[in-house]
Amino acid sequence: MLTSLALIILIGLAFAKLCERLRLPRIIGYLLAGICIGPSFLNWLDPSILSISADLRRIALVIILIKAGLSLNLNDLKQVGRPALLMSFLPASFEILGFVLFAPALLHISLVEAALMGSVVAAVSPAVVVPRMVTLMEKRYGTSKSIPQMILAGASLDDVFVIVLFSTFCDMAQGGSAQLSIF
Repeated sequence: MLTSLALIILIGLAFAKLCERLRLPRIIGYLLAGICIGPSFLNWLDPSILSISADLRRIALVIILIKAGLSLNLNDLKQVGRPALLMSFLPASFEILGFVLFAPALLHISLVEAALMGSVVAAVSPAVVVPRMVTLMEKRYGTSKSIPQMILAGASLDDVFVIVLFSTFCDMAQGGSAQLSIF
């Protein structure tokens, strides 16, 4: 397991550095490294690391969202409160609504499957948004109008909103029903 962790870190950093030299985002290098050493291509990873991969992803998401929360100033958040709140659910809602309206006709799937697909596509990646907005805040770009703070707060809340919707649609797709008690 330690060898697999070392491979993930070292090869991931090497691919990220390569992408950085090619003027591509580092995250593309991390993704390519994961594809290359994962079970789909070279299969260099220990099965035990693959069995805990869901837990590792949850831990990474929590760390990223904590970093986002600690980067926000409460006064800045109060200043951009309403726009950040609207950014947290309106774009995702419209994307999901678009899937619900068009996917059944175009892809011949049910409404619940369309909603599930829309919730997957509507999710904003905190691994991309949080580091970029923190960098902009450190460089003081757009901070006079609190734009990075607004995007950071909206993206963080968007993740929570879309995860709840995804879980609900997933339960519905498996034959369950939506319960308001989970909200």
